[in-house]
Amino acid sequence: MMLVKKKSALTGNVNEMDLPITEEQLQRWYKGVNLIQKIFPDLTPSQREFLMTGATQEEWDNQFGEDEDEE
Repeated sequence: MMLVKKKSALTGNVNEMDLPITEEQLQRWYKGVNLIQKIFPDLTPSQREFLMTGATQEEWDNQFGEDEDEE
């Protein structure tokens, strides 16, 4: 597990997430060796999104989630 800290592109908050990745994988992705889903096939889409944007699932839900009262 690796603790990754990223600044959210949505809120500007610094978020952190423990991810089952290696430093080698992270460096390969930073260098553009391959697509994120190829380098991190075991991560969930929301974990990969966190690596790309720093945004958590909760931030995405707050920003883009549908409000039940608006139906």
